[in-house]
Amino acid sequence: MSTQAPTFTQPLQSVVALEGSAATFEAQVSGSPVPEVSWFRDGQVLSAAALPGVQISFSDGRAVLRIPAVTAAHSGRFSIRATNGAGQATSTAELQVTAETAPPNFLQRLQSSTVRQGSQVKLDVRVTGIPTPVVKFYREGAEIQSSADFQILQNGDVYSLLIAEAFPEDSGTYSVTATNSSGRATSTAELLVQSEETVPSKKTKTTVSSSQMETSQTTVQRKVEASFQATTMMEMHAETGMITQHLAHKTPPRVPPKPTSKSPPSYVSKVTVGRQQSPSPVRHVKGPTPAPVT
Repeated sequence: MSTQAPTFTQPLQSVVALEGSAATFEAQVSGSPVPEVSWFRDGQVLSAAALPGVQISFSDGRAVLRIPAVTAAHSGRFSIRATNGAGQATSTAELQVTAETAPPNFLQRLQSSTVRQGSQVKLDVRVTGIPTPVVKFYREGAEIQSSADFQILQNGDVYSLLIAEAFPEDSGTYSVTATNSSGRATSTAELLVQSEETVPSKKTKTTVSSSQMETSQTTVQRKVEASFQATTMMEMHAETGMITQHLAHKTPPRVPPKPTSKSPPSYVSKVTVGRQQSPSPVRHVKGPTPAPVT
């Protein structure tokens, strides 16, 4: 059988107790073989004889020291030592006895969260009060007992519920209560555990996004091509109309009339027509004198 040195899986926590009330120290220890535990107060071995009324127990790795009614004389440093053949371990905490009281007050409340299936979940609160409040966690109104799946931890005035592996059935309303002789306080939050089927994969997101981009680009390209074709047709219709209008209003070329007589052509006309830009003086040419008729 293998051996393992003692380890405190849950160490002692300091306690502030109202005078006349009960004060409890508790620790969880593991080791193989099962360790033996001893209690100390200010470095001195603590026993029922040394501290009348004290209650000490150890079972299944859970060590408890309880003082039913504390007085100012009980204040001090309390320690527990666990020992076996493989080694030893020690945990220490303070006991403060006071006549003042203060109701529980959450300095840090529960926060709602959404996690994926299989994730580790930790719900934390920070609470103060005099005497030290008793803190309990609930799910849907049912108290949660500390176990391997749901661990309740304490570190000073911070209390935590640790869910080792969350499943969809762990979703729901979680609450924590802090109670002492002066009052009670509650904090509530929602936990949603998403199953693997409800969480889309990155590959699916990428495929959909790429398809949408391609469809968008194709649509834009078609719109541009249609606009270009419409513009081209409008320009062609406009140009056709302008050409038709231009041809309809163009004056046909003037065709000089054919001469009706055999008289020689007019030199004046030739000169005038051929030199429109820079006219020159017209020369008057006399025709031949006809011979007398005999």
